[in-house]
Amino acid sequence: MSYFAAAVVRDESGWTAAEVNLRGVADIDDVADRLRDADPDADLSLLFVEAEDAYLVILRLDEGEDLRVFGSDSAYAEESRLGALLVGDLKTSVTGLDETEESRPSSGDEDSEQPAVDPEADPVGDADLLADLGIPAPKLLALCTHEGMLPADVTAEVCAVLGCADEVEELREV
Repeated sequence: MSYFAAAVVRDESGWTAAEVNLRGVADIDDVADRLRDADPDADLSLLFVEAEDAYLVILRLDEGEDLRVFGSDSAYAEESRLGALLVGDLKTSVTGLDETEESRPSSGDEDSEQPAVDPEADPVGDADLLADLGIPAPKLLALCTHEGMLPADVTAEVCAVLGCADEVEELREV
């Protein structure tokens, strides 16, 4: 299964991005170590892992500690070894979402031919991991479950809000 993994780190000078090779990782701690390696002194480190135009996983480290993980669909754990490492141990429900909030908006474009993130996806983990950065859980879930949105589109939307879209886009062009 092919994937794109981009570390986005913030320090006092702003955002920087680097592609991360996840080949050979043995567990989620190895993945966190590779994220830390992007900038060991970063205040905030995010890792966006997009797989097969179907799955998105976001990992977050604050000052190199307290790993938080969100996955767009628990099915990724069944599809690949990397998916099992990233989201296999997460709870089957999403944290950070008030039960009264609507997380799955209906799409007005039912005839779209574009490959889409499955609107029946089962997001897992901490959907609130970007709330303090301007992307609360309902917004992240809406992006991930919106028909026609590919993982790369979700990453681009998130990075635009964070202010690091250009850095991630440069990685894609290499």
